[in-house]
Amino acid sequence: MTHPDTILTGQVLSFTRSPFDGDPAGAAEVTEAVLMQGGRITATGSRARMQAMAPGAELQDQADALIMAGFVDAHVHYPQTAMIASWGKRLIDWLNSYTFPEEMKFKDATYATEIAGRYLDLTLANGTTTVCSYCTIHPESVDAFFTAAQTRGQRVFAGKTCMDRNAPEGLRDTAQSGYDDSKALLEKWHGVDRLSYAITPRFSPTSTPEQLAAMGALWSEHPDCLMQTHLSEQTDEIDWVRSLYPQARDYLDTYEAHGLLGARGLYGHAIYLEDRERDRLREVGGALIHCPTSNTFIGSGLFNTAARIAEGLRVGLATDTGGGSSFSMLRTMAAAYEIGQLTGTALHPAQLMWLATVGSAETLHMNGVIGNIQPGTEADVIAINLASTPAIAQRHAQADDLWEAIFPTIMMGDDRAIRQVWIAGRPVA
Repeated sequence: MTHPDTILTGQVLSFTRSPFDGDPAGAAEVTEAVLMQGGRITATGSRARMQAMAPGAELQDQADALIMAGFVDAHVHYPQTAMIASWGKRLIDWLNSYTFPEEMKFKDATYATEIAGRYLDLTLANGTTTVCSYCTIHPESVDAFFTAAQTRGQRVFAGKTCMDRNAPEGLRDTAQSGYDDSKALLEKWHGVDRLSYAITPRFSPTSTPEQLAAMGALWSEHPDCLMQTHLSEQTDEIDWVRSLYPQARDYLDTYEAHGLLGARGLYGHAIYLEDRERDRLREVGGALIHCPTSNTFIGSGLFNTAARIAEGLRVGLATDTGGGSSFSMLRTMAAAYEIGQLTGTALHPAQLMWLATVGSAETLHMNGVIGNIQPGTEADVIAINLASTPAIAQRHAQADDLWEAIFPTIMMGDDRAIRQVWIAGRPVA
């Protein structure tokens, strides 16, 4: 694929540090232009300087749009695309009523291909350029997703979901087949183009100890891979885990005892962590993935973002489609803000934008690769119209500074706010 030299002008936002360290308003800088060459960010600065560096580059004036890194969604279920916004169940009933019947369809490679393309197109329209997705137990679902992402030139992470109990017939593998299929898919896709494999036991209730051990063994054989799972999403789920693993000290111990606790581990939700669990996750550097629209939609609870980060834990942000009720990271940031209010901390707009970009990239061990506009990062870039609707525009007109100008779009924006998306420096049609 060709990567044209391009200069974008507008309000180019780059984070220089975490907005959770010190004054959030001072965590980023805004420049006039960014130069993209060979699929990467070369430099930011004045328009004149960028043009002097690359006299032949195409100049694209984005007027007063906010130009920033594309959003990074650290926990999604692309197979749940078609059943998003399914009414009214607690987690376990919701899985049985909606999720598992839909996921059974992904044995059909044609259907998996259709949904994979639909999902990536929906998220790109919302400014999301990287996702970390669960697939289904079917290898076809993994092949479909990676193929669709490869066609679009995207950097994505994904893996075959492994379940060998407490799931319907036709949606269970075995400890051995889960290992064998995951290993074959890992060897086929991991490191190809911008694709990375994530070892994916769904969660302890749907895996026997033998399967968790098999996934732990696979991770130890491929320690550069991410491992993704769910942790402490709902109180009745925790009770279920306790009944299934009576010897475990806590929910996290069901993973730790089987080799599934580590720095490259992504632990979705993690709302109801005990002291030992938080201590161990901090010690090993495991990441918590906050899924605010899902947590409210399914009635799971309130994740305290500020408290977890203050404790030294790494936190990313995610839509958790289709438990989450939106494909938009703007809506996800709005929900994170609302939950922050309910847990006693008003998250600053800089903190929300950071969580949706740099913070999530860090949980994927992609800091310096994606999630920020700085020299050397991959040129996954979006331009946001900060006055995309009349309601947003009238509030934006009253803003006294950049963050006040951005915040109405966080709270009320949707795909209409996304003016343009670039993947590796190429515009998405």
